[in-house]
Amino acid sequence: MMIHLPLFISGTEIAFIIFIVIMVFGADKVPEIARGLGKGMRTLKDATNDIKTEITKTAEKQGVDVDLTKDIKAQIDKAKEDINKITGPIKRDL
Repeated sequence: MMIHLPLFISGTEIAFIIFIVIMVFGADKVPEIARGLGKGMRTLKDATNDIKTEITKTAEKQGVDVDLTKDIKAQIDKAKEDINKITGPIKRDL
């Protein structure tokens, strides 16, 4: 399984960063730091989902067609898939 990072960091760079983190904080503190980051990310995700839910509820109360946005998203996703199908062989050749 390959992990895609949006920062374009290679495996060697990740290993180097982990090494530096262990050297700075110590091996016993790394799990605590990771746990804290995980809780923070979970809180952020929950807050984002709550905001989305509130926006959807408000839109439905105002009579906005929420399914319209889902249709637009589906069309955008289909266009992305089509582009990936076309550019896939080009990317492999490079």
